[in-house]
Amino acid sequence: METQTHKPHRPAQSGSKADKKGKGKQKTGSNEKAFAPKSGRRADRQARRNVERDEARLHVPLVNRTPDDEPPPVIIAIVGPPGVGKTTLLKSLVRRYAKQTLSEAKGPITVVAGKKRRLTFIECYSDLNSMIDIGKVADLVLLMLDGSFGFEMETFEFLNILQAHGFPKVIGILTHLDLIKKQATLRATKKLLKRRFWNEIYQGAKLFYLSGVLNGRYPDTEILNLSRFISVMKFRPLIFRNTHPYLLADRIEDLTPREEIRTSKGRCDRTVTLYGYLRGTNLRQSTKVHIPGVGDMTIKAVTKLGDPCPLPDADSEKRRKLSEKKKLLVHAPMSDVGGVMYDKDAVWINVPGNFTRGATDVPHGEGERMVIDLQDVDETLEETVARSNIRLFGSSSNPLTIGTRHHDGEVSYSDDDDDDEEGEGEDASEGDSEFEEGEDDFSEDEQANEGSGEDDEQARTNPSSTGRHTLRTVVRSTPGFSSKEKEGGEVAFADSDSEFGLSDDEGRGRAGEIMYADDEKQISSDDKEEFDEDDEDDVPAWKIGLAAKASAAFEDLNRRKRRKDWVAMIYSSSLGPEQIVNGAKTTGVKPDEIDDDFFRVNSSSAANQDDLDMTKEVSSPDALREWEDEGVLDALRTLFITGDHGDGEADQETNVLKNPGGAQPAPTEFEGLDAGTRALVEGYKPGTYVRIELASVPCEFIEHFDPRYPIIVGGLLAAEERMGYLQVRIKRHRWFARTLKTNDPLIFSLGWRRFQSVPIYSLDDHSIRMRMLKYTPEHMHCYASFYGPVALPNTGFCAFNALSGETAAFRVSATGVVLDIDRSTKIVKKLKLTGVPFKIFKNTAFIRDMFTSALEVAKFEGASIRTVSGIRGQVKKALNKPEGAFRATFEDKVLMSDIIFLRAWYSIQPRKFYNPVTSLLLSDKSRWCGMRLTGQIRRDEGLKTPLAVNSTYKPIERPARRFNALKVPKKLQAALPYASKPKLMKPQSKQTYMQKRAVVLEPEEKKAIALLQQIRALRKDQVARRREKQQERKEAHRKKVQKDEAKDAEKEKEKKKVYMRAAGMKSKREADIEEGRSRKRRKT
Repeated sequence: METQTHKPHRPAQSGSKADKKGKGKQKTGSNEKAFAPKSGRRADRQARRNVERDEARLHVPLVNRTPDDEPPPVIIAIVGPPGVGKTTLLKSLVRRYAKQTLSEAKGPITVVAGKKRRLTFIECYSDLNSMIDIGKVADLVLLMLDGSFGFEMETFEFLNILQAHGFPKVIGILTHLDLIKKQATLRATKKLLKRRFWNEIYQGAKLFYLSGVLNGRYPDTEILNLSRFISVMKFRPLIFRNTHPYLLADRIEDLTPREEIRTSKGRCDRTVTLYGYLRGTNLRQSTKVHIPGVGDMTIKAVTKLGDPCPLPDADSEKRRKLSEKKKLLVHAPMSDVGGVMYDKDAVWINVPGNFTRGATDVPHGEGERMVIDLQDVDETLEETVARSNIRLFGSSSNPLTIGTRHHDGEVSYSDDDDDDEEGEGEDASEGDSEFEEGEDDFSEDEQANEGSGEDDEQARTNPSSTGRHTLRTVVRSTPGFSSKEKEGGEVAFADSDSEFGLSDDEGRGRAGEIMYADDEKQISSDDKEEFDEDDEDDVPAWKIGLAAKASAAFEDLNRRKRRKDWVAMIYSSSLGPEQIVNGAKTTGVKPDEIDDDFFRVNSSSAANQDDLDMTKEVSSPDALREWEDEGVLDALRTLFITGDHGDGEADQETNVLKNPGGAQPAPTEFEGLDAGTRALVEGYKPGTYVRIELASVPCEFIEHFDPRYPIIVGGLLAAEERMGYLQVRIKRHRWFARTLKTNDPLIFSLGWRRFQSVPIYSLDDHSIRMRMLKYTPEHMHCYASFYGPVALPNTGFCAFNALSGETAAFRVSATGVVLDIDRSTKIVKKLKLTGVPFKIFKNTAFIRDMFTSALEVAKFEGASIRTVSGIRGQVKKALNKPEGAFRATFEDKVLMSDIIFLRAWYSIQPRKFYNPVTSLLLSDKSRWCGMRLTGQIRRDEGLKTPLAVNSTYKPIERPARRFNALKVPKKLQAALPYASKPKLMKPQSKQTYMQKRAVVLEPEEKKAIALLQQIRALRKDQVARRREKQQERKEAHRKKVQKDEAKDAEKEKEKKKVYMRAAGMKSKREADIEEGRSRKRRKT
């Protein structure tokens, strides 16, 4: 068949298509003048704004300590005021991820969200303590707002708490929008709340809208959009969490013996275990922890557990989406999930009424499956373990047994796990047939590690595996333990003999002696009795003990191949580093003290020092001289924490400089260690599900436990364990109504802790002194010093006056940051000492009532003093009498009425008051009350304020001061000109003629004067009546004028309304016309 040829495409050269293509080509291109600014100043501002916006996006790079392989679940806190719909949102999100409906949501709930992400949802109770704790650990905050009401005070308080403790990601969620019926009002409300939300968070913060509730949940589409946004979010590590290990407990158990609780009537301290995913940095067992609301605790034990909510395995990685089976996984021990609920000390299984065991087609919940598995067990775990046995080899006809003791009897030990592994007896029905399968493949190392916790964990987490389901009945001797500890069963089994302080040789020697059940033959690994002593003289010297030398050489060859567990030898023995490096043996146990014959070391005589092993390679002296160098030994010592303390610090500092991760060591250092030893040195990594056992926990913590309140276990750094004086920079919050006063108690949220202390406020007085302030200044920062647990500099904090929810006003009193933990800072207080002069000699005066003794005067010799009028002086010398008086000199002569004062500075120190907030120990968690002010105590107790006599206000009566006349000497008066001479005339003592003379009136003069007085009286009365009449007329006229003015104002108002209405209509028409023109322009 011939190949078909196609005609090539010929573009049109003319016509409509060619015209369209030509026009399109003309449009393409860049017009340089299209977006050029008109003003050069405007272009400069625009360029500056773009640069500043780009700089604002940049952050200081931080090392992310979260492991990539198994990261811990992301903590998502649902926060909002009461009645906003937090529980409904939590149930909707869990339903979206886990396909399960929670009947009661309490505590943390962990679900699988993707192949590499798990989410832990927790609802924040409407309590200030809970909001503070949640704000310190949450990675993402779903901030819920009531759209029909608006922002509430709890929302602003929580945002201020987040700002002080490191701001995580925040997503806003508007609810109750279905209560707004008008669409215009709904749009305006959304816009207003979005703008306000952006002002509080940042411009462009994400805000979701939830319209209403359907079947007890929010609409699936809206929840799907929210969950998709959550699944792709990236989180930036926060500085404080990046340097501290912490744990959000999702389960709690009380391990205190019931008898001890009964005898003490529940008032004894408890032993408590907390479970959760580790976050932050590595957690070591020696780390001290703080539980907010309880106090500082010491870790008794840390155990790594199997992940209760594991990530998908490698099989599901091949799929693009998670399988439905993986989606059903949800871990919520404090909530009722799948019919199983974990209480404080029990597991409750909820079986519905229509439960039938034979119904195979009906899917059973987790609790129903547990009940079915328990019903299938025919015998107890003790019976199963008792009838199981072990054969050392597959061809062995007799099982291994333990030799009985003739003096004490037989004691057996079992490798007990912790209380957290429920359902140990589910798979205990398997017999001893499993021990016989494949035993030829077991090596000695595998037998030593058979009982490790990891194998047991795998057997429990995967019930379908075909491994061993029962505990082995191997009895190991435990060197170093007393008989009481053995009888109590609290024996810590190790994964290898090196962890018990035994060397490799001792471990093999002890495993070389075995007893069989029937004939009790001893099989000795050492053939030292093979040759008879009588025949040694007939054998050449090099043949003496040839078999023993060969076995020793073989063991030494194996020892070279195996890497020595130096870390285990350091941490699991009582010897020092130098002794272990020099080859000192660990202290063993005498054969008589060993109760068990299974592992027994045959004590061999000391080897002949003169005999050289011909099978070993002879070491040269030059190679051995290398170990004489102190530098090599010091480098070896610095690998261990138990080495020289100074070297350890230097190495730690260099490690921080080399490794940006800080405390995370290089992974190659611990490659050859087993998991237990590595966790002992390195600590447990973030993302590990651990069990922390705490001792001496207050009993109120268990009695008043409420799963609605979060339990956080925060690790403390070494510097944060001690107490001291902190200097901080603080600023009173502008929304807090009252001014803060020095020596008034404040509740601080600093680091993991919440505590009450008494701060002293101060200001830097020109870099000379720290001057105390009585009150905090308005709208500016000041310094504060208080006693409390030491925190690292640049750690943020917030302060409160009270934590109770009864306060309607804003409760965040102040915010600030830690500056220094140096105790040398002195705060001084202004002190004024006053005195009065009692003798004056020109510019010298004697002062009293300022000091009480000559010793005080001696301390202040040379101090500057001054009078109220401003005359400056100096303290000179103390006087003998009266006590405390002194001589002083002044610039000018002082008066007896002057008051002299000395301005001094008095050093003060904050009070040593530290009161931790123990809210989790109360039955009502929101009613914690610390130290109260005196006025509050009087108000609560109904007491009246005592009135001091000197404090009452009295009328001040000051006598008029009489000044002496100015006396000018006569000689000076004579020298003065006449204008300057004093012209003071004395009052005339004698009466003048006009004063002395008597006036006698004639009768006509008397009549004339009387008539004039009568006429004046009539005139006065007439004028008064005229004024009254005129006042009445003016009052009536004033009222008439007011009425006319009111009528005129009403008319003017109506005219203005008509005019403004017409003007408004006119402007509206003009705007519509203008808008219509613009629309036409756009259309064209």
